[in-house]
Amino acid sequence: MEHRNIQLNRRRNRQRKYTLISCALFVTLLFSVVLLWNYGKEAGDKNIDNPPITITKNHTVKNETDSNDTQSPEDETDWNLILVNGQNAVPANYKADLVEVSGGEKVDRRIYEPLMEMLEAAKEENWDQLPMVVSGYRTQATQQKLYDDKIAKNKKEGYSESEAIEQAKQWVAVPGYSEHQLGLAVDINGATYDVYFWLQENSYKYGFIFRYPGNKTDITGTAEEVWHYRYVGVEAATEIYERGICLEEYLEEKQ
Repeated sequence: MEHRNIQLNRRRNRQRKYTLISCALFVTLLFSVVLLWNYGKEAGDKNIDNPPITITKNHTVKNETDSNDTQSPEDETDWNLILVNGQNAVPANYKADLVEVSGGEKVDRRIYEPLMEMLEAAKEENWDQLPMVVSGYRTQATQQKLYDDKIAKNKKEGYSESEAIEQAKQWVAVPGYSEHQLGLAVDINGATYDVYFWLQENSYKYGFIFRYPGNKTDITGTAEEVWHYRYVGVEAATEIYERGICLEEYLEEKQ
């Protein structure tokens, strides 16, 4: 009888021991789960505040959530050096921020200040009257009308349809291919013809170029227009003036 009691006590001790061990393991496991859950939540919160970063090709660090990752083709060219001519159309997504100048014409806001400084300087140098912008920004519809009117006029003068079109292209840009649609080009009218001589010699100081010289027609595709000036910035305008080249030549060399 005594032997049997001893065996029962041993069995109960073993069961009690296994129970304690099981409880300890369960508590440890539960504690581990809680720790892992808290760690995961904290890490997730940190990722929201600090998005993953990558190293770009130029070795600068940026967040993958940056909104300026992509650029349109036009972004690769300085706005003031966008080339528009018979072979290069106005960029499809181009938008001018327009402001009105004296006389009612409009130009891109970015060229307003240097334009007015140039016109004021021309007035102070030789004339009492401020030279006027007689044509600034043009819409597609306006450019179309000018183009169509020029063709019609040429046909009245005896040119055939094809001849009238080719002649028109020498003086009026095909709609969609006019610098005026950028808002960066202006046609200027002065009190006397001398204003054009002054502009040819001084416009570069204000970032403008004499866009269509007579000796560059074979390159620009446009006959000489002494009244037409295009903003390209002082740096580019100075080089173009000093070297006696046109915008097409300047940009070709920069490629």
